[in-house]
Amino acid sequence: MSIKLIIFLHGVGSQGDDLRPVGQFWQHYFPKLEITTPNAPYSFMNSSEAFQWFSIQGVTEENRLQRIEQARAAFDQTIQNILEQYQLQDHLDQVLFCGFSQGTIMALDAVASGRWNVAGVIGFSGRLATPIQSDLAHKPKILLLHGQDDSVIPVTESIHAEQQLRQAGFNIALQTFENLGHSINQTELQQSLSYIRSF
Repeated sequence: MSIKLIIFLHGVGSQGDDLRPVGQFWQHYFPKLEITTPNAPYSFMNSSEAFQWFSIQGVTEENRLQRIEQARAAFDQTIQNILEQYQLQDHLDQVLFCGFSQGTIMALDAVASGRWNVAGVIGFSGRLATPIQSDLAHKPKILLLHGQDDSVIPVTESIHAEQQLRQAGFNIALQTFENLGHSINQTELQQSLSYIRSF
């Protein structure tokens, strides 16, 4: 396996360490794998323990992309700092993004916009809110996982994302899970092992 680092991107009102158990599960199978779980740059509801990549207050289908675009500079700086810390800034082919919810939105934005040529993306319970650039030189391998009973971000969002990314030439897989809401379960983690192993 050529992947050395997974950068976790949490959801709204959460913090990086909430996703650490996911990384530790994968490290059990891939002991050399490094994980990092940064907090998003902005506080959520003025909390010192909850963060967000962009504000969802008053967010709509019409203004979501603008929110994402405004969040890019802080997101990119976060990623750049991590890559420098691990000395992987020139080795993006050894890096995966793993997002949950809003973290998945930001991860898909990062690759659909062509800003980050990482090896791949694992996206739990998210959506593609970014137009896919038509002239992308790099199209990472993507795995989307989504609960069929998600009432926060409907599973149809991942279905639409899979269709759009596939049409754009991405190597993408989508798995949906019965009786699962807006969360990550053990079955999803088990299913994702083969994806990580494929690099």
